[in-house]
Amino acid sequence: MKSLSISAIFFTLFTLLNAVQALRFELPAQQGSSEPQCVREFVNDGQLVVVTISSSGYAGDGQMLSMKITNADGDEYRKKDNIVGNIKVAFSADETSSFDICFTNRVQPGYNPNGRQLSREIDLDVESGASARDWNAIQSAEKLKPSEVQLRKVNEMLDEVKNELEYLIQREQRLRNTNESTNRRVRNFFILSLFMLIGVGVYQIHYLRNYFRSKHIL
Repeated sequence: MKSLSISAIFFTLFTLLNAVQALRFELPAQQGSSEPQCVREFVNDGQLVVVTISSSGYAGDGQMLSMKITNADGDEYRKKDNIVGNIKVAFSADETSSFDICFTNRVQPGYNPNGRQLSREIDLDVESGASARDWNAIQSAEKLKPSEVQLRKVNEMLDEVKNELEYLIQREQRLRNTNESTNRRVRNFFILSLFMLIGVGVYQIHYLRNYFRSKHIL
Protein backbone atom coordinates (compact mmCIF):
# COMPACT_ATOMS: atom_id res chain seq x y z
CA MET A 1 0.00 0.00 0.00
CA LYS A 2 1.31 3.44 -0.92
CA SER A 3 1.72 5.84 1.94
CA LEU A 4 0.14 9.28 1.80
CA SER A 5 2.51 12.13 1.07
CA ILE A 6 2.92 14.97 3.50
CA SER A 7 1.37 17.41 1.04
CA ALA A 8 -1.70 15.19 0.63
CA ILE A 9 -2.17 15.00 4.38
CA PHE A 10 -1.92 18.77 4.74
CA PHE A 11 -4.27 19.30 1.80
CA THR A 12 -6.86 17.00 3.38
CA LEU A 13 -6.51 18.72 6.75
CA PHE A 14 -6.69 22.12 5.08
CA THR A 15 -9.86 21.14 3.23
CA LEU A 16 -11.56 19.91 6.40
CA LEU A 17 -10.64 22.96 8.43
CA ASN A 18 -11.49 25.41 5.67
CA ALA A 19 -15.20 24.64 5.78
CA VAL A 20 -17.40 27.70 5.34
CA GLN A 21 -20.80 28.07 6.94
CA ALA A 22 -22.91 28.31 3.76
CA LEU A 23 -26.68 28.41 3.60
CA ARG A 24 -29.25 28.98 0.87
CA PHE A 25 -32.90 29.74 1.55
CA GLU A 26 -35.89 31.58 0.10
CA LEU A 27 -37.46 34.50 1.94
CA PRO A 28 -41.00 35.53 0.94
CA ALA A 29 -41.88 39.22 0.90
CA GLN A 30 -44.44 40.29 3.49
CA GLN A 31 -46.79 43.25 3.61
CA GLY A 32 -45.96 45.71 6.38
CA SER A 33 -43.95 44.51 9.37
CA SER A 34 -42.82 40.88 9.43
CA GLU A 35 -40.92 38.53 11.70
CA PRO A 36 -37.24 38.35 10.73
CA GLN A 37 -35.66 35.07 9.70
CA CYS A 38 -32.42 34.60 11.61
CA VAL A 39 -29.33 32.44 11.39
CA ARG A 40 -27.26 32.01 14.56
CA GLU A 41 -23.50 31.49 14.60
CA PHE A 42 -20.90 31.25 17.36
CA VAL A 43 -17.73 33.33 17.45
CA ASN A 44 -14.80 33.76 19.82
CA ASP A 45 -13.69 37.03 21.38
CA GLY A 46 -11.77 39.23 18.94
CA GLN A 47 -12.37 37.00 15.92
CA LEU A 48 -12.83 38.56 12.52
CA VAL A 49 -16.14 37.62 10.90
CA VAL A 50 -16.92 38.13 7.22
CA VAL A 51 -20.53 37.69 6.06
CA THR A 52 -21.14 37.40 2.32
CA ILE A 53 -24.71 37.73 1.07
CA SER A 54 -25.89 37.04 -2.47
CA SER A 55 -29.56 37.70 -3.22
CA SER A 56 -31.71 37.25 -6.28
CA GLY A 57 -33.98 39.96 -7.62
CA TYR A 58 -33.22 43.48 -8.81
CA ALA A 59 -33.83 47.07 -7.86
CA GLY A 60 -37.45 47.98 -8.47
CA ASP A 61 -38.87 44.45 -8.27
CA GLY A 62 -41.18 45.53 -5.45
CA GLN A 63 -39.14 44.04 -2.61
CA MET A 64 -37.01 45.55 0.15
CA LEU A 65 -34.55 43.08 1.65
CA SER A 66 -32.85 44.13 4.89
CA MET A 67 -30.21 42.49 7.08
CA LYS A 68 -29.17 43.12 10.68
CA ILE A 69 -26.41 41.43 12.69
CA THR A 70 -26.67 41.50 16.48
CA ASN A 71 -24.91 39.75 19.33
CA ALA A 72 -26.56 37.75 22.11
CA ASP A 73 -27.20 40.95 24.12
CA GLY A 74 -28.98 42.63 21.21
CA ASP A 75 -26.11 45.00 20.39
CA GLU A 76 -25.95 45.79 16.69
CA TYR A 77 -22.85 44.92 14.68
CA ARG A 78 -24.00 45.76 11.16
CA LYS A 79 -27.20 46.75 9.36
CA LYS A 80 -27.99 46.92 5.64
CA ASP A 81 -31.25 48.01 4.01
CA ASN A 82 -32.56 47.46 0.49
CA ILE A 83 -30.03 44.76 -0.37
CA VAL A 84 -29.65 43.93 -4.07
CA GLY A 85 -27.11 41.54 -5.57
CA ASN A 86 -23.95 40.75 -3.61
CA ILE A 87 -22.71 42.45 -0.47
CA LYS A 88 -19.99 41.67 2.05
CA VAL A 89 -19.79 42.92 5.63
CA ALA A 90 -17.06 42.38 8.20
CA PHE A 91 -16.82 42.94 11.95
CA SER A 92 -14.80 41.83 14.96
CA ALA A 93 -16.56 40.12 17.86
CA ASP A 94 -16.54 41.98 21.16
CA GLU A 95 -16.87 38.81 23.23
CA THR A 96 -17.10 35.05 23.00
CA SER A 97 -20.74 34.58 22.23
CA SER A 98 -23.30 33.81 19.56
CA PHE A 99 -24.53 36.34 17.03
CA ASP A 100 -27.65 36.45 14.87
CA ILE A 101 -27.88 37.35 11.19
CA CYS A 102 -31.51 38.37 10.64
CA PHE A 103 -33.25 39.06 7.33
CA THR A 104 -36.57 40.75 6.60
CA ASN A 105 -38.17 41.05 3.16
CA ARG A 106 -41.04 43.50 2.74
CA VAL A 107 -43.16 44.52 -0.20
CA GLN A 108 -42.40 48.10 -1.20
CA PRO A 109 -45.14 50.55 -0.19
CA GLY A 110 -47.49 51.22 -3.09
CA TYR A 111 -46.30 48.24 -5.13
CA ASN A 112 -49.04 45.97 -6.46
CA PRO A 113 -47.86 42.34 -6.84
CA ASN A 114 -51.11 41.40 -8.68
CA GLY A 115 -51.63 38.36 -6.48
CA ARG A 116 -48.09 37.02 -7.00
CA GLN A 117 -46.00 35.82 -4.06
CA LEU A 118 -42.78 37.80 -4.18
CA SER A 119 -39.65 36.31 -2.70
CA ARG A 120 -35.89 36.58 -2.71
CA GLU A 121 -33.42 33.70 -2.78
CA ILE A 122 -30.51 34.30 -0.43
CA ASP A 123 -27.08 32.68 -0.38
CA LEU A 124 -25.36 33.25 2.96
CA ASP A 125 -21.68 32.51 3.60
CA VAL A 126 -20.12 33.10 7.02
CA GLU A 127 -16.38 32.96 7.56
CA SER A 128 -14.65 33.60 10.86
CA GLY A 129 -11.16 33.60 12.26
CA ALA A 130 -8.43 32.38 9.94
CA SER A 131 -10.92 31.60 7.16
CA ALA A 132 -12.02 35.23 7.06
CA ARG A 133 -8.56 36.72 6.58
CA ASP A 134 -7.37 37.94 3.19
CA TRP A 135 -4.64 35.39 2.60
CA ASN A 136 -3.90 36.66 -0.89
CA ALA A 137 -2.94 40.04 0.57
CA ILE A 138 -0.86 38.34 3.28
CA GLN A 139 0.90 36.19 0.69
CA SER A 140 1.69 39.23 -1.43
CA ALA A 141 2.83 41.39 1.51
CA GLU A 142 5.05 38.73 3.11
CA LYS A 143 6.11 37.07 -0.16
CA LEU A 144 5.03 33.61 0.97
CA LYS A 145 4.84 30.49 -1.15
CA PRO A 146 1.39 28.89 -1.63
CA SER A 147 2.38 25.94 0.55
CA GLU A 148 3.58 28.31 3.29
CA VAL A 149 0.29 30.17 3.16
CA GLN A 150 -1.67 26.95 3.51
CA LEU A 151 0.49 25.73 6.40
CA ARG A 152 0.12 29.06 8.18
CA LYS A 153 -3.63 29.02 7.67
CA VAL A 154 -3.88 25.45 8.98
CA ASN A 155 -1.77 26.42 11.99
CA GLU A 156 -4.05 29.36 12.83
CA MET A 157 -7.13 27.17 12.43
CA LEU A 158 -5.65 24.58 14.78
CA ASP A 159 -4.98 27.35 17.32
CA GLU A 160 -8.62 28.41 17.01
CA VAL A 161 -9.81 24.85 17.57
CA LYS A 162 -7.53 24.60 20.61
CA ASN A 163 -8.83 27.89 22.03
CA GLU A 164 -12.43 26.82 21.48
CA LEU A 165 -11.81 23.49 23.24
CA GLU A 166 -10.20 25.33 26.15
CA TYR A 167 -13.22 27.64 26.32
CA LEU A 168 -15.59 24.66 26.36
CA ILE A 169 -13.55 23.04 29.14
CA GLN A 170 -13.66 26.25 31.20
CA ARG A 171 -17.39 26.59 30.58
CA GLU A 172 -18.00 22.98 31.62
CA GLN A 173 -15.95 23.58 34.78
CA ARG A 174 -17.98 26.71 35.63
CA LEU A 175 -21.23 24.82 35.11
CA ARG A 176 -19.97 21.94 37.24
CA ASN A 177 -18.92 24.34 40.02
CA THR A 178 -22.32 26.02 39.85
CA ASN A 179 -24.04 22.65 40.03
CA GLU A 180 -21.96 21.55 43.02
CA SER A 181 -22.57 24.88 44.78
CA THR A 182 -26.31 24.55 44.21
CA ASN A 183 -26.26 21.00 45.56
CA ARG A 184 -24.43 22.16 48.69
CA ARG A 185 -26.93 24.95 49.28
CA VAL A 186 -29.89 22.62 48.82
CA ARG A 187 -28.31 20.09 51.18
CA ASN A 188 -27.57 22.73 53.83
CA PHE A 189 -31.11 24.11 53.51
CA PHE A 190 -32.52 20.61 53.92
CA ILE A 191 -30.41 19.96 57.04
CA LEU A 192 -31.36 23.35 58.52
CA SER A 193 -35.06 22.70 57.79
CA LEU A 194 -34.80 19.25 59.37
CA PHE A 195 -33.26 20.64 62.58
CA MET A 196 -35.91 23.37 62.69
CA LEU A 197 -38.70 20.79 62.34
CA ILE A 198 -37.14 18.63 65.07
CA GLY A 199 -36.78 21.69 67.31
CA VAL A 200 -40.38 22.76 66.71
CA GLY A 201 -41.56 19.19 67.38
CA VAL A 202 -39.62 18.97 70.66
CA TYR A 203 -40.94 22.38 71.72
CA GLN A 204 -44.55 21.35 70.95
CA ILE A 205 -44.19 18.11 72.91
CA HIS A 206 -42.69 19.99 75.85
CA TYR A 207 -45.41 22.66 75.69
CA LEU A 208 -48.28 20.13 75.45
CA ARG A 209 -46.87 18.06 78.34
CA ASN A 210 -46.67 21.13 80.58
CA TYR A 211 -50.16 22.19 79.48
CA PHE A 212 -51.71 18.80 80.27
CA ARG A 213 -49.91 18.71 83.62
CA SER A 214 -51.23 22.15 84.49
CA LYS A 215 -54.73 20.90 83.73
CA HIS A 216 -54.05 17.78 85.77
CA ILE A 217 -54.68 15.62 82.74
CA LEU A 218 -51.33 13.88 83.06
